[in-house]
Amino acid sequence: MPFYSRAQDSTSLKKGVEFRESKGLQRLDDRIMIDLSEHRSPEKTNFFMFLSRYNNLVNVAVPAGVFADGVISNDKGTRQNALYIASSSAVNLLVTTLIKRIVRRPRPFNGRVKINAVYHPGSTSFPSGHSSSSFTTATALSQVYRKWYVVAPAYLWAGSVSYSRMYLGVHYPTDVATGAILGTSTALSMKFIQPGH
Repeated sequence: MPFYSRAQDSTSLKKGVEFRESKGLQRLDDRIMIDLSEHRSPEKTNFFMFLSRYNNLVNVAVPAGVFADGVISNDKGTRQNALYIASSSAVNLLVTTLIKRIVRRPRPFNGRVKINAVYHPGSTSFPSGHSSSSFTTATALSQVYRKWYVVAPAYLWAGSVSYSRMYLGVHYPTDVATGAILGTSTALSMKFIQPGH
């Protein structure tokens, strides 16, 4: 697998609804993606593949772990917090999927400037589902446990997963930023499920 191949220009347009954005923003997206693709190493690629691969597992394990804690300690509030985290993730998945179907932005490796990707996932690019889901989980968990030793690792994980999507060549920076904002907003909007709200 080549790690240092350059992106190639392409004038072919994709079928479907074209993603509308300023040309300057697209040029910035492309420039960042090309730079990342030219500075990959096998070690970093393996690390970021690991983060991307296990993101969904973490998003399921977090509410499951909180729920298990609530069952073991017979704490209704903790079980309700697990419901809050899980509900935030479910709503985020629905909203992210809906936006992807409406916008239908091509992946970076299918764009006008072909970005060298480590692998080629299906679906569309905007917004990043990994970014939105990891930030939903991080934000909801941080609302439940407002301790620095929970908040810092949660957002470190979410930020690292989000960066991995750009590094691997499967999402533009604007996809990732929008996903992070969407995920955070979803978790905050679902706070009414938390105990005491």
